[in-house]
Amino acid sequence: MERERNYIKKEKSDVIFGIRTVIEAIQAEREINRILIQKGMNKDLFMELKNELADKNYQLQFVPVEKLNALTSGNHQGVIAFVSPIEYGDIEVVIDDMLLKGEKPCVLVLDRITDVRNFGAIARTAECQGIDAILIPAKGSALVTADAMKASAGALNRILVCKTDNLKNTLFYLQQSGLRIIACTEKASVPLQSINLRGPVAMIFGSEESGITSDLISMSDARLRIPMKGEIASLNVSVAAGIVMYEKMRQDAEVMFTKEK
Repeated sequence: MERERNYIKKEKSDVIFGIRTVIEAIQAEREINRILIQKGMNKDLFMELKNELADKNYQLQFVPVEKLNALTSGNHQGVIAFVSPIEYGDIEVVIDDMLLKGEKPCVLVLDRITDVRNFGAIARTAECQGIDAILIPAKGSALVTADAMKASAGALNRILVCKTDNLKNTLFYLQQSGLRIIACTEKASVPLQSINLRGPVAMIFGSEESGITSDLISMSDARLRIPMKGEIASLNVSVAAGIVMYEKMRQDAEVMFTKEK
């Protein structure tokens, strides 16, 4: 027997609800992060939605009606969708365009980072540091929501975020395009200051619980760790990302200063 849960009603600014509203959003090709569908909902209504979802790669989740009731006081008809406040970019188009212009792309890759506060904090620092794009997996990761936007202090309005259905394949494309793949992990043996971060790079940061996926570490061109003197095993991922981004900026500035001399 499923344990009864207490759902707290909380209206969300990025929520749309109702069969017709959600279908129209799909037909209009709006950016939708996730669709919640009531378990055991009316079959006729569900079939209409199911037909619209055919051949589309949306993240679906089947939930009890109490969960939907907690998200809105409106007539949701068993369906709620979370729409993105931004339009996601295409990382391949972005990188190709930058390389054609002779620019040196710097991409942050967030591998299964699920906490929107961490995501927002990373985006805020990335925007301050002039990072060109943030790449995230379409599933199993924090997406751009109203909460993430708030945590980023609005930075997610100013920095490009791209989604991919296959992070490994996309990283391989970036690698073949000339970007060095840098894995930032406490399991690495080479300290941060010994790694060359100049030029076109894609820097990977892993999930709060398990770090970077092993196959992404295996395909990386370099692996770095942040030196620490304390006894705690690792830093918060948003803090670690900030440290690495500032080191990247320092190295780039050092090259510019040398050229000016």
